[in-house]
Amino acid sequence: MKRPTIHDVAAAAGVSRGTVSRLLNGDKYVSPAARVAIERAISETGYVVNRAARSLVTQRTGTVAMVMSEPHAKFFEDPNYSTLTRVAVRKLAERDMSLVMMLAGDEGDRERVVRYVRGGHADGVLLVSTHAGDPLVDALAAGPPAVSCGAVIGRETVIPYAATDERLGARQMTEYLVGQGRRRIAMITGPMDTPGGIQRLEGFADVLGRKASRKLIAHGDWTQASGERAMTELLERSPDIDAVFVASDLMAAGALAALRAAGRSVPGDVAVGGFDDSSVAVSTHPPLTTIRQPLAEVAQETVRLLLALIDGAEHVESVILPTELVIRESA
Repeated sequence: MKRPTIHDVAAAAGVSRGTVSRLLNGDKYVSPAARVAIERAISETGYVVNRAARSLVTQRTGTVAMVMSEPHAKFFEDPNYSTLTRVAVRKLAERDMSLVMMLAGDEGDRERVVRYVRGGHADGVLLVSTHAGDPLVDALAAGPPAVSCGAVIGRETVIPYAATDERLGARQMTEYLVGQGRRRIAMITGPMDTPGGIQRLEGFADVLGRKASRKLIAHGDWTQASGERAMTELLERSPDIDAVFVASDLMAAGALAALRAAGRSVPGDVAVGGFDDSSVAVSTHPPLTTIRQPLAEVAQETVRLLLALIDGAEHVESVILPTELVIRESA
């Protein structure tokens, strides 16, 4: 069966080929009646837009690259990334655009990302989980518009972003643990070259002041295994810990495993608080008291900012959304 062409659509709609072409390329100067007729003809003929041909006219690819600066294993382990990806795909689909997921966890991956983006294959870039000093950020500077999910350290005023108020969330959790009568409160941070790692530690210290001693702070890398290692380290250093704020739910799941192995009850001996309110938080035993960050809204705002830049906006304002304490059984 012959594939329908733009000529078939024009004939079925009773308009010129040029009018169909203008509509398909986003021209606003097409009458409402012609628009309705063309859309009906497209549906009736089964015509599918040739994206390659359209891109020659519009200089657009209809594609956005989501670039995550983490190893492959982290993408599949952490449910936060699937939330961001799912929402971004849905929001872009509303504009008939596609998302290409690219992982940049090592030098080879970064080189492939740079070749792809600089080669003109994407209209914009969504940056996810960038680290301070990441060479990829500089390498992409000369390319299409970029927006980050979370601030890019050192580039907060240069690269627009959407994020949660991570420092506020950390304060909310620490104040809650203090209010529960906990006196020896430890923390497991995220990587200290990420905004989440830095700002959640800052919020913890805002509340505890000098009580937030180095002895009570251990560092993880957002993975469950790192949370387990860090919790074991904290128990060896300070056996009298009665609470721990863990900077992600996934690491908190690891901390719970370490506490079980050490014979500590939760929350009886040690209260555990997480951060994210991801699917992990309701699957642990006991379920996690945690900080809810509105990741779906963050993803929507990130896409909105990027589309505005792609459409020609010279400047967009970054967006910071509030967090919320969610109380369950772990604290």
